[in-house]
Amino acid sequence: MKNEEIKTLLSKMTLEEKIGQLTQIRTSYYYNSNTSATGTVSKLKFTKEQKWMIGTVLGKLDAKMMFEIQKEYLYNNRLGIPLLFMHDIIHGFKTIFPIPLALSCSWDEELIEKTARVAAREGSSSGYQATFSPMVDIVRDPRWGRVIESFGEDTLLNSIFGVAMVRGYQNGDLKDSDTLISCVKHFAAYGAAEGGRDYNTVDISECRLRNEYFPPYYEAIKAGAKSIMSSFNVLNGIPATANTWLLRKILREEWGYEGVVISDWGAVKELIPHGTAENSIDAAKLSLKAGIDIEMATTAYFEALPELCKDKSMEKLLDDAVERILLLKNECGLFEDPYRGISYEKEKQTLLCSDFRKVAREAASKSAVLLKNSDILPLERSKNVILIGPYASSSSILGPWSLDGDLNDVITIEQGLINKNIRIEGVETTSFNEISKEKSEEIIEKAKRADVIVLALGEEEEKSGEAGCVSNITLPEAQIKLLRCMKKLDKPLIVLLINGRPLDLTNVIEEADAVLECWFPGTEGGNAIADILYGDYNPSGKLTMSFPRGVGQIPVYYNNLATGRPKELLKNEKRYKSQYLDVPNEPLFPFGYGLGYSQFKYDNLNISKKELSKKERISCSINVTNIGKYTGIETVQLYMRDKVADISRPVKQLIKYKQIMINPNETKTIEFTIDEKDLRYWNGENRYKSDEGMFEFTLGKNSSEGISFEVRLIS
Repeated sequence: MKNEEIKTLLSKMTLEEKIGQLTQIRTSYYYNSNTSATGTVSKLKFTKEQKWMIGTVLGKLDAKMMFEIQKEYLYNNRLGIPLLFMHDIIHGFKTIFPIPLALSCSWDEELIEKTARVAAREGSSSGYQATFSPMVDIVRDPRWGRVIESFGEDTLLNSIFGVAMVRGYQNGDLKDSDTLISCVKHFAAYGAAEGGRDYNTVDISECRLRNEYFPPYYEAIKAGAKSIMSSFNVLNGIPATANTWLLRKILREEWGYEGVVISDWGAVKELIPHGTAENSIDAAKLSLKAGIDIEMATTAYFEALPELCKDKSMEKLLDDAVERILLLKNECGLFEDPYRGISYEKEKQTLLCSDFRKVAREAASKSAVLLKNSDILPLERSKNVILIGPYASSSSILGPWSLDGDLNDVITIEQGLINKNIRIEGVETTSFNEISKEKSEEIIEKAKRADVIVLALGEEEEKSGEAGCVSNITLPEAQIKLLRCMKKLDKPLIVLLINGRPLDLTNVIEEADAVLECWFPGTEGGNAIADILYGDYNPSGKLTMSFPRGVGQIPVYYNNLATGRPKELLKNEKRYKSQYLDVPNEPLFPFGYGLGYSQFKYDNLNISKKELSKKERISCSINVTNIGKYTGIETVQLYMRDKVADISRPVKQLIKYKQIMINPNETKTIEFTIDEKDLRYWNGENRYKSDEGMFEFTLGKNSSEGISFEVRLIS
C-alpha cells in the first residue's frame, strides 16, 4: 500500500475504529474467551465487536496461534486492517543470550547487533512484528532490578549498543519478513528512580538530561527506530506519559521523530494514582495531548475519547496518532501480507538452531568479567573438581525477560564441565538462603577429596528484573558461610557469580582465589563458563557498571561531576574534603575493569599536536603489548576531561574505545582521532558548545588506570 492510500483508509474509519487502533491488549483475549487475566488487564471494558477494532496486541504465542488469530481478526475487521503483534523479546527469543547488562560488558558492538539479528529471525518466524527493545536507560543504582536490561552507567555505550540493537532488529528494511520493529525505551530517565525503587520519582536537571540521559534515545531514533516507549516514572514533577515537553517538544519538534509512541503497561490509567488525573477521562486527555499513540493494557482511550473527540483539536490528535500506527503497519508490509513471517516449517528450522547456539556461546563467553585471579585460572584438566552452590546444576540461568526460553534447552554449569570431560569429584546443589548443618558437613567431606573447589553462587532470578528491587546487594548469608567454610580447606577456591546486578562483593573477594562474574548467561551459559575455566576462551569482558563497596556508596559511577573539595587534591586535609570516613570514595571495581589470562602493558604515548583548532583533528596513539602467555582481546579506552567549562563537567568521560586481539609478546599501536565535536556538551543556555582551553585525556585499560596527556582547544 502506498503511503498516500493510508489517508484514504483513515477517512473511511469510524471514530470507534480509530480509537481501537490506539489500544493494545493481550493476545489471550483472542485465543481464550474465558481468560482470567490479572493486574490492570482484568479491568478492560470493551464489547465483542470492539475486539475486532484493536490495533495491536502483545503476548506469548507460536506461529500456528498467531496465524489463526490474524485470520479470524481479518474476517471480523470491517476494513481489513491487520493486527500488529508485539512482544517482549529482550535478550533473545528462543535462543537466550546473556542479559543486556552482561552483553554490554563485551564492549562488542558487532556481537550485540548479531544477537538482535538472531532474536529478530527467531521472533519473526513465530509471527511477531515488533519487540519492546532496546532499553537504553542510564543506570547507576544496582538496587534497581531493571539494571539487567540496560547497557550500564555510561552514555556513549548505551548509545552505541542501542543503535546496534536497532540495526539488528530492523536490518534496514522492515518489509523483510525476518525483521522486527524496535521500540526504544523507557523515555525518559526511568533508570534514575530514587532509591533504586521501581516506578519511583525521577528528578534530574535539564542539563543532565541532555548531557547524560537523552543521547542514547536520540541516537537510536536517528538510527531509524520506529517506535519508542514512554517511562512509568514522574520526570521533574510530571509523569512521562503525560509529559508534553518530553514527548512533543523534545521528541517530535526538536528531534524530528515521526514514529509511534507507546505507553508502558497500564501507565495511562496510572496517571490517576500519580495524582495528575482525576479519572480515565483526564488520563486519556492528558496522554493523547502529550503524544501517546498506543495505550498499553488499559482502555482509557476507549472509555473517554468518544466524548473528548467532540473537540476538533482532540479529533485531530487522534487522527494523527492513527495515521502513524497505520504507516508503521504499512512500513513492515502488513497490508500486503498480514501473515508476514509466519511459517511453521521456518519456525522449526530457525528456533534454537546450531548457528544461533554458537552466537549464544560466544556472547556468554565475551560477557563474563574476570574480577580476581590469583594465578588459579585457567584450570588444568587433570585437576579433580567439586562443583557446589545453588547454580551448580541449575538450569535457571536465563535471567529475567527470557519469556520464550526453555529451561530444558539450557546448558547448565555442570553440563558444561561434563562436555569438557573434566574430572568431577561431585556436584552439590544447595539452596540460596539456607544450608543445613548436615548438608554442610557432607559438602565438606566431599570437598576434601577434590583438588579444586568451584562455587556457583548468586541471586535468585526473581530478585532482578521489573519490580525486582532490593535494599541489600550482598550475597545471602548462607552462601557467604559456605564460601568461608570452603576457604578453611585451603584448596584453590573459585567463585562463579550468576546474578543480574553489580553486587557488594567485599566478602567474596577476600575469601576467593578467583572470581568470575558470569551474570545470567543464557542458553549456552554452561559451555561458555567451562570454556573460560579451562582456557579455551580468554576472558575479555569489561564492566559497564561500577561495583560498589556497599550500599552506602550508591550511586557510585565513574563520570561524576567535580566537587569544590576533591579528595585527590586535598591530600594534606584530613577531614574537610569530599570523602567517606569509613570506606574509600572509589568503587570496589571501577567502570571498564576486567582481567584476563593475558597482561597488557601500555607505553609509548604519541600525540600529533598539543593544540586543536575547531576546524581540524588531532591523533593520539599508544602501544599495547601482550606480556602474558595467552592471545587475548584488550579494550583500549579513551577518556576526556574538560578542565574549565561553563558548567561543572565530569571528572572523566569515555569518548572512544577500540578492541584488539594481541598475541603473546606482540605489540600493537592503537590510534584515535579527536576533533572539536568530541568535546561538546549542552551548557544550560539551550545550546551545545565546546570550550576553548585545556582538556585532559587518558588512554588506559579502565576508568581508573591509564596514561594522561593534555591538549588545548583553540579557536
